Amino acid sequence: MRRKYRLLAIISGLVVLCDQVSKLYIEHALPLHSAIEVVENFFQIVHIRNTGVAFGILAAEDRFTLMPLFVAISLLAVGIVIYLYAKTSDESLGNLFALALILGGALGNLIDRVRLNEVIDFLDFHWYQLHWPAFNIADSCITVGVGLFIAMNLRQHEHTTAQSS
Repeated sequence: MRRKYRLLAIISGLVVLCDQVSKLYIEHALPLHSAIEVVENFFQIVHIRNTGVAFGILAAEDRFTLMPLFVAISLLAVGIVIYLYAKTSDESLGNLFALALILGGALGNLIDRVRLNEVIDFLDFHWYQLHWPAFNIADSCITVGVGLFIAMNLRQHEHTTAQSS
């Protein structure tokens, strides 16, 4: 197996493993809709279920009707990430790492959607009563991966532009 595909398997596999283990732990250790305050008025571990998409969008809709759409979108995203990964140069380690994070996160949340028809979220950052929507390890890896991918490609674009000037 080529080195870049070993990298993909290891990184995305670790993301899925950490994501699923953490969600299983929350699912069994913390009753639904309960919370443990970790840093007062800033961070708590919660057990909530997101039946919608990012930030709970469409959560009020019938999840069983929308579930095939959510799964299809997730599978499309996985396919796009794998396509981009295949097209990315072996030397572009930052982009490969970013895409592996995104793939692992997408697969982690897809597993929840297929297994539970919803996604387990448990990281809750807030300032007193002002809450950022709760999220999980998969969401974090997707966010970091997308940010890194954008940063790497902006840097590459700036470098290419500077060379052609």
